Amino acid sequence: MARSSLGPGLDGILIVDKPIGPTSHDIVGLVRRLAATKRVGHGGTLDPFASGVLPVFLGRGTRVVEFHLGDRKAYRATVCFGASSSTDDLEGERTPARGPAPTRSVVEAALPGLTGTISQRPPAYSAIKVGGRRAYALARAGETITLAEREVTIHELALVTWDDSEPDRPIAIVDVVCSAGTYIRALARDLGERVGSAAYLGALRRTATGPFSDAEAIPLDDVRAAAAAGPGSLSALLKPIDAGLERFPDVPITETELEAVARGQFVRTAAGFPGGAERYRLRAPDGTLAAIATDAGAGRLAPDKVLVEPTRVNAAAAAGA
Repeated sequence: MARSSLGPGLDGILIVDKPIGPTSHDIVGLVRRLAATKRVGHGGTLDPFASGVLPVFLGRGTRVVEFHLGDRKAYRATVCFGASSSTDDLEGERTPARGPAPTRSVVEAALPGLTGTISQRPPAYSAIKVGGRRAYALARAGETITLAEREVTIHELALVTWDDSEPDRPIAIVDVVCSAGTYIRALARDLGERVGSAAYLGALRRTATGPFSDAEAIPLDDVRAAAAAGPGSLSALLKPIDAGLERFPDVPITETELEAVARGQFVRTAAGFPGGAERYRLRAPDGTLAAIATDAGAGRLAPDKVLVEPTRVNAAAAAGA
C-alpha cells in the first residue's frame, strides 16, 4: 500500500528553543529554509526579547496547529519593581514609581489575588487590532488607546527568587502557568500596581506550551547542524504530527476505510469508537496517522484533517497518463 504526503518536505513538529532576539516569524523562516519546505508554521508567538519553547510545525504538521493554539503556557518571568514601562517590558520608556518599592512579603501576599480567572487589560503595544490597525502601530504614532479587558486564567503563580540588593528596585522571578492569550507583560504591570508601586517585565522564558517543555526544546545551532547533515538528521529531530494530541482517541481503520477517508468521505469504522470525544485520530493499518476526524453521528466519523491521498485515484491517474 503506497500513500503519499500532501506535499514535499518533512512532516512533523520541531520543538525549537527560541533564543532572545529573533521574532517567531524569523524562526519559521529559518526552519523553512533549512527544511526546504514551504509549509511551516508556529504554535504561539514569542516576543523578540523572550526565549524558550516554540513548537514549529512542518509539512502535514501544519494541519494540526489549530489544535495547539489553546494550550496552556508556562513561563519563568523576571519582574522588575520600582518603575513602569510604556510597553510594560524592558524595551519601553520607563517612569519611576511614585510609591515605595515593595518587600518580598508584600509581593507574595499579592500573588493569590492575581491567580484564577482574572480580567486583564492587554498592553497598549500589542498586536490587537483597533479599527483595523494594530495597537502597537497606534501607540507608536502617539495615539492614546485603552484596550478592552479580557478574561484570562492564571493557573499557577509562584515566587521563585527575590533580589533586593537594590532596595528601590527589587527584582522577583516568578513561575506562571496560564491560559493561552495571557500577556505576561500585563501581569507584571498589574502586580506592580497591586503592591502600590510599579513594575515591568525584565525578561521572559517560555518553559512549556501544552505538552511540550523546555527539556525537549532544541537549540537553533543543533537544528542548523542537523540540517547540514542531511534530511535524515533533521527528520530525526521531529516529533510525530499528532504529538500532544493524546486527548483524541485512536481509532484503527481498515484498508477500505482508509481509501474512503483519503477521499474525505464519512466512514462507519469496523472497530467502532468511543463517543463524546472532541476529535479522533484515524490510524491506517500500518499505524500511520491518516486523518483527524469528528463524530458525525449515527456511528460515523467525518474526516476533518486528511493527511493522506487516495492511492487508487493516484494509480488510475498514473495509468491514464
